[in-house]
Amino acid sequence: MFSCSHNTMDEHSKHSHKHKGHILAKESSKIMPEFDILHVKVITDGGHLVFQQEVKEKVGGKTPKKNGKLAGASVYSYVWPTTLNSSTVGFEKDSGILALALTIHPDFDDTPLYDEDGDGNKKNDGDKWHSHWVVLVPDNACGKGSLKVRDIPNGVKPKLPKTWPGLPLFIDSPGYDFTMKNGEVLVRVPLKDLGFPKQFSFDGVTAGLRINQQVHAPLLCVKNIFDVASGDLSLPGRSL
Repeated sequence: MFSCSHNTMDEHSKHSHKHKGHILAKESSKIMPEFDILHVKVITDGGHLVFQQEVKEKVGGKTPKKNGKLAGASVYSYVWPTTLNSSTVGFEKDSGILALALTIHPDFDDTPLYDEDGDGNKKNDGDKWHSHWVVLVPDNACGKGSLKVRDIPNGVKPKLPKTWPGLPLFIDSPGYDFTMKNGEVLVRVPLKDLGFPKQFSFDGVTAGLRINQQVHAPLLCVKNIFDVASGDLSLPGRSL
């Protein structure tokens, strides 16, 4: 599902201390430039981990069309899959692939604690970019070999982060600070939120997700992979 047409250039980092642990990727004319990944890194800056992606053209420059309803709603995202355990941020242990994501989806709001546009209403901000932790798992109901954000079945009460937004999904809405400038996105994650982790592996993905038309499990499927920095989701990056 995460196969991609362009190849990683991470082997170049073996010859460059400057890019040690980073993922460098070739551009591709087949990928929307706003999602064509060139560079991914995760570095420590004071008390934060900074998750970075650089794309060919203006990051965040393309957003989903408004659907007018939750059913079938589209989500665009910049994603950092990691080898961190799902328990690192408060989910049930060993629940799937823990990924940081910066997302936008104009048809629904999933950050009930935050008012991203400052209009006094915390329930109408899905059309603004915002951060999430998600747990990804495979589910062929989303398409052969596809991934989804892990569902929470009725009656099941798994361990969840304090900033879980109340959706029946393994999703967290932590409200991290981020910047999107020119071709670069940076998300600042407090190290204390992750328990000051030792080095971990990561990758970079740009993708489109979609809410199920029937609004039931699988509720949120990965439907369109725009780009994968490594080319094969091998998570070759190393946090520094």
